[in-house]
Amino acid sequence: MAEATCRMAVARRNGKLAARMADEVRRALAATPPSLPSKYFYDDRGSALFEAITRLPEYYQTRTEEALLETIADEVIARTRPAEIVELGSGAGRKIRLLLDATERAGRASGLTMFDINEQVVSDSVRRLARRYPALDVRGVVGDFTEDLAALGPGGGRLGVFFAGTIGNLHPGDVPPFLSRMSLQLAPGDAFLVGVDLVKDPARLEAAYNDSAGVTAEFNLNILRHVNHALGADFDIARFEHVAFYDAERAWIEMRLRARSPSHVRIPRAGVERIFRRGDEIRTEISCKYSCTTFRALLAGTSLALEAWFTDPERLFALALLRRMPQ
Repeated sequence: MAEATCRMAVARRNGKLAARMADEVRRALAATPPSLPSKYFYDDRGSALFEAITRLPEYYQTRTEEALLETIADEVIARTRPAEIVELGSGAGRKIRLLLDATERAGRASGLTMFDINEQVVSDSVRRLARRYPALDVRGVVGDFTEDLAALGPGGGRLGVFFAGTIGNLHPGDVPPFLSRMSLQLAPGDAFLVGVDLVKDPARLEAAYNDSAGVTAEFNLNILRHVNHALGADFDIARFEHVAFYDAERAWIEMRLRARSPSHVRIPRAGVERIFRRGDEIRTEISCKYSCTTFRALLAGTSLALEAWFTDPERLFALALLRRMPQ
């Protein structure tokens, strides 16, 4: 068996990434409502906290998606016959193994690309998966999936995957442009498998983002620690608290950080100085929930068509198999 090949690439240099973060934080805090981009949850500590969240009893998404993927993995591989699998927002790479095992059962040795904003997470995943699947050509790409998809290079026999309902963190108006950019990295006939969290009982949704152990609250607050470390800010974490609620009109969960007491915050590397009064809030995440109908409506003009829609028995979560169409 051939020895695995491991490669790492950084989509943008660290200096440019830092400048981008400063600019995004500055613009986000000046918006209405003020916000912080949710991608900045995922420093090393935030990534570890999110992995802990996925194992919480209230957090149905991960175990439901994994069980669904285990059921459909062989069919997805049979339909797409990939020469390469690309995982966006790859994290620890737990779910991708279900697809890689299916490629082994089908006798297909695929290339594998792990794409994530956290360099340490990508590096660890690449090494771990290269050991587990020695026939694979494994590479890692460090970048922002909203801006750096061109770093993947051209498609051709490619299956992209985007798990965990992460597409829900994009505002619905930003989803079609994102899908259009992804389609540029797919050749006609290539496929994109997308995890979609579904509209459901609001009580179940809110429980998933307000777990009894407080891990999600710590994850949410950690974005302030990341901004402090990366941009020299002086957020006093103890002056903020976690808030999460379901907005039924927009069909999304919204996470915020609410000021428990007045706070004067400086972010030198972003050129920001701001006073937060007691009760002021910073939006840190939206997590949109879809139905098959509302998700399909986002595909118009993206060069992607819905080929198959897979759901679990309780219809909590879906995996949408999209196909790149000829232009």
